[in-house]
Amino acid sequence: MAMTTDPSPTGTPKFSVIIVNYNAADYLQQAVDSLAQQTVQDFELIVIDNASHDGSADRLDLSAMPRAQLVRNSRNLGFAEANNQAAKLANGQWLALLNPDARAAPDWLEALNRAMSKYPGCRTFACAQFDLSDRNVLDGAGDAYLLFGFPWRGGFGRAARELPGPGFCFSACGASAIYDAALFRAAGGYDERFFCYCEDVDLGFRLQLLGEDCRFVPDAVIDHAGSAISGRASPFSTYHGTRNRIWTYVKNMPLGLMALTLPGHVALTLYVLARNSFTPRFIPMLRGIRDGLAGSIRMRTSPDWRAVRRRGVMGHVIRTMAWNPWRMSQRRVHVRPAP
Repeated sequence: MAMTTDPSPTGTPKFSVIIVNYNAADYLQQAVDSLAQQTVQDFELIVIDNASHDGSADRLDLSAMPRAQLVRNSRNLGFAEANNQAAKLANGQWLALLNPDARAAPDWLEALNRAMSKYPGCRTFACAQFDLSDRNVLDGAGDAYLLFGFPWRGGFGRAARELPGPGFCFSACGASAIYDAALFRAAGGYDERFFCYCEDVDLGFRLQLLGEDCRFVPDAVIDHAGSAISGRASPFSTYHGTRNRIWTYVKNMPLGLMALTLPGHVALTLYVLARNSFTPRFIPMLRGIRDGLAGSIRMRTSPDWRAVRRRGVMGHVIRTMAWNPWRMSQRRVHVRPAP
């Protein structure tokens, strides 16, 4: 059961900024404070707290936000379901997701406003993410997707000088994803079975199958701690990342492409597993593969999540993907320059 504070003044804002919190400690207040400094204030803020027990929601101060509400869930719904919950409450034309361990640059929404005016036909945008502790290091430049079914955050951990210019990426990273609210709801939002990890890539894949491009906006900037809450190589993140990666591939890959890429997907999966044979990640990775395979048929045949593929979209989808596994292994940026 959720408890909601009274939202501030009503209206129809352009943006609904959504923060899903789970034990984010002081990061959460810093994220909210960064929004109070935005040069564009045409937004509402919805904070969903997933039953945090670290006091971060208890001490959250929203007094600087003219339109804000805090929804407190009695259990941890996960990132996917909590964002869907917020999307149902949102009044804005656009959903702007922001991780609780991130800080938005003062002109974050202003830069997005410019991009929306420049590209009125685009309904999904990805932002530039820098490492919160070191602005010389990238945290991400949109999500990339290898043709063989392996996603990665483009540019993660690489030098900030590798930040690309405007262009197209496969999908928006959920730490700072921007979606047209009507499109997000029409597509079914995030698949709540994922709980967390890869739900943004899964939605991005479905949107690509619908012919929806994702534009990367390099001047829309956030600083992100990156898995500061769940841990980058924790058993939790390893298990969910592995399982959900398999689900994303099986669920969305067009049948013709799957026939061509499945041997490569299996080979890469076995390679990654072998590489982690003597690390703490091996057992959760093995469990993730087991459960990913066990749920694959259900994922593929579920009518609620089957994307309606537009005619001739196959070539479009292939163009958005990366073909070189080395590029993935180096976590290189994969943004296709805009014409």
